[in-house]
Amino acid sequence: MSFRPQPPNSPRTLNPPSNDNYLNHMILAMHLSDPKSKSKTLIPDSTTTMDRTLLLSDELLLKILSKLPKSQRNSNSLVCKRWLNLQGRLIRSLRVLDFNFILSSRLIHRFPNLNHVDLVPASFNSPKNSSIFLSHRVLSIHVGSTWCFGEEENLLPTESVDVALKSLASGCPNLRKLEVAGASESGLLSVGEECATLQELDLHRCDDAVLRGVAAFANLQVLRLVGSVEGLYESVVSDIGLTILAQGCKRLVKLELSGCEGSFDGVKAIGQCCVMLEELTFVDHKMDEGWLAAVSFCENLKTLRFRSCKVMDRNPGLEEHLGCCVALERLHLHTCQLRDKIGVGALWRVCRNAREIIVEDCWGLDNTIFSLAAICRRVKLFYIEGCSLLTTEGLESVIESWKELECLKVVSCKNIKHSDISPSLATLFSTLKELRWRPDIQHLLPSSLVGISIGNKGGKFFKRA
Repeated sequence: MSFRPQPPNSPRTLNPPSNDNYLNHMILAMHLSDPKSKSKTLIPDSTTTMDRTLLLSDELLLKILSKLPKSQRNSNSLVCKRWLNLQGRLIRSLRVLDFNFILSSRLIHRFPNLNHVDLVPASFNSPKNSSIFLSHRVLSIHVGSTWCFGEEENLLPTESVDVALKSLASGCPNLRKLEVAGASESGLLSVGEECATLQELDLHRCDDAVLRGVAAFANLQVLRLVGSVEGLYESVVSDIGLTILAQGCKRLVKLELSGCEGSFDGVKAIGQCCVMLEELTFVDHKMDEGWLAAVSFCENLKTLRFRSCKVMDRNPGLEEHLGCCVALERLHLHTCQLRDKIGVGALWRVCRNAREIIVEDCWGLDNTIFSLAAICRRVKLFYIEGCSLLTTEGLESVIESWKELECLKVVSCKNIKHSDISPSLATLFSTLKELRWRPDIQHLLPSSLVGISIGNKGGKFFKRA
């Protein structure tokens, strides 16, 4: 057997490791170069400081970084410039505090793959390093010690907002969700022309004229309009704006109207034009009398929500003109005033096909007003929480008429008592698929604390003399 040595000048062929072995090579190199390791390294000293992650392609390293917890993103971006850029490519959602970050093109360069941008905090003229944080049901911003509520000086000029929108649209054409306050029609048009894939829009401080720009979003499916916020800003969305919106955004699936005005005509236009609308939400609405009957024109509406509404409809009109949402599945009332028997009764009638009714922290819902809900005979799930006026008798009189009821949840309703449960109500409970019965807040205490006078209106500290 003979051995032929290779000529010294002959070329040598090195087969680079496959992508599957890149990570193993990197880990092995780190182990060999570890000074605490007892094994001796076979790599020369000149190469022990080499960045072994350079063996990995950007695509492979991105896959590795994407598997790490989000809590490590900040620390990972400090490793080197390459990791900083790669980590920026993983960011999809961003909350902007200063428009200069957009105008300087740093946002586009640092985060090229954004699909959700929130510009609302940057739209307010407030100190970004302030320790005072204002949280409202529709927005959250930093405010200074000299902040004056209700003044227009708190908001940036519309021109500044439009410039930032144009710069953002040119650099982020793949946007899918945008939140902005104080934009004009031209600013929204620039976004609509560049961002054809935009599907969700949150528009604060808008009026009728601004809604003409919303029509440029051909694929818009989710829209949230905030017309006015008490103490922060005032703007008007009326029937004119709602009609413009209805004619321009016919592919809407979800619509939220917060602090908006309007009447029967505006809501009817939305129902007739937006035939794909499945979810409709009213927040602190300022609708004129008679508007509630227009909701029945939303033929495919499945979810109807009311939040923080002071009144439903003071004069809904004749019952035969109210109509009914035939496809409605869910009715959700949260922190609303339900004192008006006529308005709430009209609401029950419009929503009589609902399968789920949820009432949370609403005022004025007594036995008389709740008795009108007996018309909703298709209810399968009923959840009520924080309604102190309703009694066990009032609850029983209604749910006994709901023959399809399967799930009942009663939480923190102090006038609903265990001692008032009748035999017929107990029998009804036994037929339910799910029952959550905690009407008295005292039953939220752990069993180990029962009987130690906690919750007895002050205990020994507030005894009468």
